[in-house]
Amino acid sequence: MDLSQLQSFLTDNPKDNLDKLHNQFGRDMVFSTSFGIEDQYITYLISKMEHPVSIFTLDTGRLFPETYDVWSRTLIRYKLPITPFFPNQDKLQAMIEKKGPNSFYYSVEDRKECCRIRKIDPLQQAIKGRKLWVTGLRAEQSDSRNGLSQLEYDEHNNIIKYHPLLNLTWDELNQVVDDNNIPINTLHKKGFPSIGCQPCTRAVMENEDFRAGRWWWENSNKECGLHS
Repeated sequence: MDLSQLQSFLTDNPKDNLDKLHNQFGRDMVFSTSFGIEDQYITYLISKMEHPVSIFTLDTGRLFPETYDVWSRTLIRYKLPITPFFPNQDKLQAMIEKKGPNSFYYSVEDRKECCRIRKIDPLQQAIKGRKLWVTGLRAEQSDSRNGLSQLEYDEHNNIIKYHPLLNLTWDELNQVVDDNNIPINTLHKKGFPSIGCQPCTRAVMENEDFRAGRWWWENSNKECGLHS
């Protein structure tokens, strides 16, 4: 089934869409969570499904304590297994032996190397053999995401991606999370709309965009490569 046919199935209801897509893809459908507010809402929707979507996360080894806390609270609340994927120990050790633990501050190339080892390579393992990848991307997050479609083909990863919250605003997202008492990362209430690795994330200032706190020392496009 091609993208246009799948697109014709979609409605404005993300829960219905998840059900329909799961009927098509079954075990070949997977959801990646970083435990941000978007992903927490999607996990809540998955918990309401008769046959929940498989969930995985990328544990980079440099996450905030608050992220591990909401991970634990999510497991307790929804009783859904969340499979962690970790960096390759040999690659990580070689990088740190050569460049030290904070090489990502030295250059964009060094930062991307760290992201590749800690995030992109583990992602490849997580989605290997899958056909549909559910993400928490929203158009409002950045200019590069504003032009996305709810369904798209990721040629690099050879997988279809579905963004159920693509057109949801920050205010709408916070309202639905509050209405359903969904557990979220406490950093969201402290000026962190986007939360990644602890050394690479800061709170955003008033009038800054959503991604300003990610890799804040760089002036380049604020992406790690997961969704390039």
